[in-house]
Amino acid sequence: MNLIFFDTPTQHLDLLPLTFTRPIADLRIGIMKIAEKWQHWFSKHFEEEEIKISFLTESYLSTKFPLQTDTANFYINGGLLPNQEITRQIFQLFNNEVISNEDFLLAVRTDKFYESYQALFDGIPVVQQMNEETTIISQMWHIFEQNRNQIIADFELLTKGRKSQPITDPHTAIYGKENIFLETGVTIKSAILDAENAPIYLGRNSTVELGSMVRGAFALGEGAMLNFGTKIRGDVTIGAYSKFGGEVSNVVVQGYSNKAHEGYLGNAVIGEWCNIGADTNASNLKNTYKPVDIWNYRVKDYVATGKLFCGTFMGDFVRCGINTMLNTGTVIGVGANVFGAGFPPKFVPDFAWGGAEGFVQTRLDKFLETASEMKIRKGSLLTAEDQEILKFIYEKAKEENV
Repeated sequence: MNLIFFDTPTQHLDLLPLTFTRPIADLRIGIMKIAEKWQHWFSKHFEEEEIKISFLTESYLSTKFPLQTDTANFYINGGLLPNQEITRQIFQLFNNEVISNEDFLLAVRTDKFYESYQALFDGIPVVQQMNEETTIISQMWHIFEQNRNQIIADFELLTKGRKSQPITDPHTAIYGKENIFLETGVTIKSAILDAENAPIYLGRNSTVELGSMVRGAFALGEGAMLNFGTKIRGDVTIGAYSKFGGEVSNVVVQGYSNKAHEGYLGNAVIGEWCNIGADTNASNLKNTYKPVDIWNYRVKDYVATGKLFCGTFMGDFVRCGINTMLNTGTVIGVGANVFGAGFPPKFVPDFAWGGAEGFVQTRLDKFLETASEMKIRKGSLLTAEDQEILKFIYEKAKEENV
């Protein structure tokens, strides 16, 4: 069975800079990425079949995230979050039938091959309406907004019928033990885990260091670490091989990123391969107590989120110097390097280098050298595919006269 996750042009642009380097369905929310959630749900219907995943996305991403078709394809909106009812209705589609709601094309079941979203949209006339209430990730703040619900849903999906590894440390305080699940290789020392109101999931070979205080809902990815004395206030996902410290509330970290020291981060979404310097603090509430506006790449202007609490959004490979101060609703583009005294602008363009006093565009060769070192430090490599994607984004930023 072949699942193909498509990006609508509007959704892709509205989710920049996070989707500059990945399709929408490759975004993490809750414990898993969106595509992984669908793979789990479909495996319940096709127990004896391999559930394959591919993507119908922007052409410059297609080498790293290729499109693969079969004789039985489900094209699914990359921002659509699955549950039992939605999966069942999509599974029951007839061949060459479409399902949608008032705002989005949601899914197509077909034996045909479509190379673009527009061809898919125009190609199949038979449409039925989605009967179930849907949740679609179409704006960046939807990611942290839905994270608590998705941790709870993913926790049930991943742990049902399984037994957690035991917590053997005698100095760790546990509340709501039945809502805590440890994969193999987890290390915990002298921590406080409070899962009375929402679950805590600790991924394989993850670490919770001395003095950490964790309140659910919380997910710690494979190989990730909470540094000494970390304060997790809930509704937080720290993706794989990340290292986090300080105070964190309602934050989603895609993976491979570090905020190892003190400082506050709340109502935020952080991409991969980011490094947030010591004592960086990011506001998530305006001192006027009014809803927050953020920069939108599609309209090239600020848009209303309607959210009273809204913090920082970082694309991949962002670096912040020590003592960086970020305003409420700051958007930082891919590859940016932010440092210095004062508050930088609420929109920091891709590959910008500087701070409150202004920016220049970083040198591409120097950036790629640093990005390569970042990946090597975590046992990964900056592939030729990665470099081509980053070069594309760099040239696009140059056209915007950063």
